[in-house]
Amino acid sequence: MNGERTILVVDDEPGIRQVLQDLLMASGYTVMLAGDGEEALLRLESGQVDLVITDDVMSGMSGRELLWECVRRWPGLPVIILTGYGTVPKAVGAVKDGAVDYLLKPFDGQELLGKIASILVASDGRSWAREGNLLTEELWGGKSPSMQRLYKLIERVAPTEATILLLGESGTGKEKIAGLLHRLSQRSRGPFVVVDCGSTPSTLLESELFGHVKGSFTNAYKDKKGLVAEAHGGTLFLDEIGNISQEMQLRLLRFLQERKIRRVGEVTESAVNCRVIAATNADLADLVRSGEFREDLYYRLKVITIQVPPLRERKADIPILAERFLQLFAESGPVSRLDAEVVEAILEYSWPGNVRELRNMLEAAVILSSDDIIHMEDMQFEDIELDTPLSDNLLSLEGSERQVVLNALERSSWVVKDAAELLGVSRRTMHYKIKKFQIDTTKRPA
Repeated sequence: MNGERTILVVDDEPGIRQVLQDLLMASGYTVMLAGDGEEALLRLESGQVDLVITDDVMSGMSGRELLWECVRRWPGLPVIILTGYGTVPKAVGAVKDGAVDYLLKPFDGQELLGKIASILVASDGRSWAREGNLLTEELWGGKSPSMQRLYKLIERVAPTEATILLLGESGTGKEKIAGLLHRLSQRSRGPFVVVDCGSTPSTLLESELFGHVKGSFTNAYKDKKGLVAEAHGGTLFLDEIGNISQEMQLRLLRFLQERKIRRVGEVTESAVNCRVIAATNADLADLVRSGEFREDLYYRLKVITIQVPPLRERKADIPILAERFLQLFAESGPVSRLDAEVVEAILEYSWPGNVRELRNMLEAAVILSSDDIIHMEDMQFEDIELDTPLSDNLLSLEGSERQVVLNALERSSWVVKDAAELLGVSRRTMHYKIKKFQIDTTKRPA
């Protein structure tokens, strides 16, 4: 199996290259060699590479610079940095920049082989270069800088066993990311169990999570296996974790510490081996400060924190998401397309409901549209105030959006182009607002 995996070794010292080649080939890997960063890039362009081992300090292009190129051109390709004792801080910085790990020189051959094996096993037989495509497919192809950073973080933490806390507004796709973390983990063949802590009544949550035995309480007519036990060998996703009661926080803390559960009405405990991913749209740190959430549980959950960006902070992704959703809703008929005015509107809208709101709005627009073009009248935007960049902030304080538009027109002598610039919106949007609020620009108020 190892012969199917290709490892690129990059070092400007021939002796080190030879040692690594002998070590890796003896373990059954296919090995490619490069004497510097430039040669490594040529090797990467010419064939499929599953992992890169590079020296940190080299003449010409450094290992860090090679890493940056790999992250930019082959997202998801794992890179191990070899470094001397004097450059450990640089190696740690490289890990933050996207390297999967680093190893000190002189290195232990068995330690290196162990690291390589764990990384490649985590890929579950797939190329990490292809995993980058899986990420973009699963998360609808986001190309904004914030999503690219998210991809890198997912790739780094998915193969680990660390508990993960997903933070983000409602509708940003936290459950989708949790599922993706599971699929890219070594537990991908195990179950992925979702617990909606937000919608489950606190009186039932204990039984749902930990199970119960027959007769332990009213209506407990038979034994029940809890969802934590169902996740054995896989991943347990606790959604809206900020909503659980203090009592349940304590029980969950004990489970995370001991990895054992006791069903309601049962005396004995049983061990459960699962990874835990939690998510919330609440400010857990603020809940900790107010005493509503246990501090010890908070730190147990946030071993690794992933902040999921809201849609308004990744506007470059909105047209990509829109296109993918329209393809999804097309079914067997023609794919709808957005009118130019709609494209500008979706880029300027703040999307308080995030990706979920965009998806739902476009699904409704496809139904409401009379042809294969989505027009403004097919879109059901929330009626919210326009954002305004004015330093004196006068327009946003006038009370109503119509008044904001009127004020902008008055301050720009009723020149629509100037009013649009004043509000920081497009002329097309400004014309839409004038039409929406039935403002007659030919009869200017005195």
